[in-house]
Amino acid sequence: MIALGVVASLVLVAAGLGVWTVTRSFPTLSGTVDITGLSSAVTVTRDEAGIPQITAKTAADLFLAEGYVHAQDRFWEMDFRRHVTSGRLSELFGESQVGTDTFVRTLGWRAVAEQEVALLDPVTLGYYQSYADGVNAYLDTHQGADLSLEYAVLGFQNSGYEVAPWTPADSVAWLKAMAWDLRSNLDDEIDRALLSTTLTPAEVNQLHPDFPVGQHPTITGSQAVTVPSAGAPADAAPGTDSTDVPAAQEPADVSSYAGALSELRAHLGSVPELLGPAGGEIGSNSWVVSGALTDTGMPLLANDPHLGPALPSVWYQVGLRCQSITVDCPFDVAGYSFSGMPGIIIGHNERIAWGLTNLGPDVADLYIEKVTGDSYEFDGVAKPLLLRDEKISVAGGDDVKIEIRATERGPLLSGFEGTAYPQIASDFPTAAGLPTPAPPIDGAEPTTYELSLQWTALTPGRTASAIFALNQATDWTSFRAAAALFEVPAQNLTYADIDGNIGYQAPGLIPIRASGNGTLPVPGWTSQYGWTGYIPFDALPSTFNPPSGYIVTANNAAADASYPYLLTADWDLGYRANQITARLQELIAAKTPLTSRLMSEIQGDNYSAIAASLVPALQQVRLSGNAAQAQRLLDGWDYHVDADSAAAAYFNVIWRTLLTDMFTGKIDAGAALTGGDRAFSVVTSLLDQPNSPWWSNPAYGTVGEDSMLRRVMTDAAAEAADLMGSNPTDWRWGSIHTLELKNASFGESGIAPLEWLFNRGPYELAGGSAVVNAVGWDATRGYQVDWVPSMRQVVSLDNFDDSTWINLTGASGHAFHTNYTDQAPLWRDHESRPWLFTPAAINADASNTLTLDPSS
Repeated sequence: MIALGVVASLVLVAAGLGVWTVTRSFPTLSGTVDITGLSSAVTVTRDEAGIPQITAKTAADLFLAEGYVHAQDRFWEMDFRRHVTSGRLSELFGESQVGTDTFVRTLGWRAVAEQEVALLDPVTLGYYQSYADGVNAYLDTHQGADLSLEYAVLGFQNSGYEVAPWTPADSVAWLKAMAWDLRSNLDDEIDRALLSTTLTPAEVNQLHPDFPVGQHPTITGSQAVTVPSAGAPADAAPGTDSTDVPAAQEPADVSSYAGALSELRAHLGSVPELLGPAGGEIGSNSWVVSGALTDTGMPLLANDPHLGPALPSVWYQVGLRCQSITVDCPFDVAGYSFSGMPGIIIGHNERIAWGLTNLGPDVADLYIEKVTGDSYEFDGVAKPLLLRDEKISVAGGDDVKIEIRATERGPLLSGFEGTAYPQIASDFPTAAGLPTPAPPIDGAEPTTYELSLQWTALTPGRTASAIFALNQATDWTSFRAAAALFEVPAQNLTYADIDGNIGYQAPGLIPIRASGNGTLPVPGWTSQYGWTGYIPFDALPSTFNPPSGYIVTANNAAADASYPYLLTADWDLGYRANQITARLQELIAAKTPLTSRLMSEIQGDNYSAIAASLVPALQQVRLSGNAAQAQRLLDGWDYHVDADSAAAAYFNVIWRTLLTDMFTGKIDAGAALTGGDRAFSVVTSLLDQPNSPWWSNPAYGTVGEDSMLRRVMTDAAAEAADLMGSNPTDWRWGSIHTLELKNASFGESGIAPLEWLFNRGPYELAGGSAVVNAVGWDATRGYQVDWVPSMRQVVSLDNFDDSTWINLTGASGHAFHTNYTDQAPLWRDHESRPWLFTPAAINADASNTLTLDPSS
């Protein structure tokens, strides 16, 4: 994101910044600071990890202080995020970001956030405004390099940049970025359509398998809900069945609009991934067990969200406590927040605890639109496109004016970076078996075909209010009332309380379609494929105190095929959920009381289901020489992808090589299997089909399963030797499965001194894709880590002070600060930190105390 023309200057800067410049942004952690806007003094205590616990007399002061503390530790992260979410990266980094800004503005994240702010009730709006006031109080006394080291670096490329005041919309817009990175199956929709240009429907279905109901657990099992008379249409696909699709769902020849889809896929990849690369590995584990199964007689709740690694971590640990709990100041809560947003996203208060995993429902559809000039067709009527003009300010360059076009469903996703609008092929109607537009009258504009996006996040919603409702919920009823507000992105919410109850609730706006199942783009000029409403909240999957005594959510299907509404056809396929459930059942069967320590151990489980399925076949292959020596590593292996395992190292090189050799030349590179749950399912399904065409690849001279596996194992042994040395017993999975923590903005600049300033690592790691310890990697790119458990928590409802938590990096966003990456080694080693909650325990453990006083 930084111009190469400033490389020479930056190299000198990196060498000459000096200790003072590096440390000048480190925040004040003790003593007294006067703050404008406070009504009374606020206390901020921090432990040795720099995690703040904030105590205030009023809710306004509490959130003002949270804004101030977030700005102390993470303001560059906050500022960078708001530039992403508002389509203003060009203001920071120049013309290279105009295309990305255009795409984000076309989606309209910021515009929707401003509408949501306008809909907030006065109390909630007051919380957001107080938070903004706290951020701005810090900005009043800190600018440039006093805010963060990144501003010193930015100054050499963009010396005129000035930090703008923080607003509530800056906070709410972050929810749109969160929803985008958790956008469920939009990529699968594009993938299926493009695959169908070269593969048969059966082959496409093979590459996009259904959830294996009956083999892997669903979250709630059978859900007997009553469908209202205005509910799901009779032809809507039930449950997880993705085969009951009306004939009109798929146009006959997707190749007619494949170019537009390919361009859209490229643009999807251009948006900064603030939560991590999109794909099946963005998920989470969360489970809750009842007191009947624990050593204390009270519930335990575990959670570890799987996101892309970032430095600083996407999460910020904090405690928020009203000095006295009253109607006007109802907060006594701690957990993981997002810098830039008030409140706690995941954590517990004095009565309940909750965790989040991505539900992953299908909440986005692509429509093929008939566009003529500034109008589009809908049910035979020409309707005016919704047009708006915007201006992008460009650092070091001229402003860029853009026109954004949309139908009532959503934006037209075409015509970016100053190019002419790319349309679907002109022969599309004939090739697709659809009506051909009448030829234009002389002088009239022709009709073209373009893609629009309907997505629930582009409808103003109530998630911005849900956070505070969750933070002050006291029981299952108030928790579900808060969940009803959590509309986008839809999450799996696990629950436990100090009365011994456990529960699960799926919230969110999940559309009901007039026809189709959302797995392919559909004609937009007819209401036949439109959304007719949303699944009623009371009909969404939910369970309370189930007989089993536990609830496991790991992005697996929320309900089985008896559920009457379509949630999605693209669930995570349940390997993690299956292993977590198996571990719990094993302990329960042995009558072993479940403890907080055991919950942490399960979070670190490295069992690989694909290894267990594939290794027996690999052991049957006859090899010679170095490959045979490497093959012997698999003898007696327990299928755990531990960091020090030679067998895991060899197996994962085999796995990557196998995916490359099986599918190269057969599917488009953009649709390549990345090695996670979907690849597991595809390859496993072929093990008993040794003559399947998928095993043969003329490019490599392989015919059948045995031939393919022999080639793959031989090549993998050679690659492993190149990577890790000639002696197979010295190989270690962690030596090639490494994590480099990278600064989101400057961490991949390509300028070594700059990356040295902000990046940390590498760290050698265990785990893998579709493994409970979900340290995921993209097999199309290499063995480096692309997804991680971004934090881990285990909450004890018996005594909150016995809970544990760990963050990926540290509390501070300041490079070289003590708390920049101090938690990373503990996280790597699957260790955790005490999560103290009671005032007495917090004060006894405090390393620093800062008093924020009202400014006189």
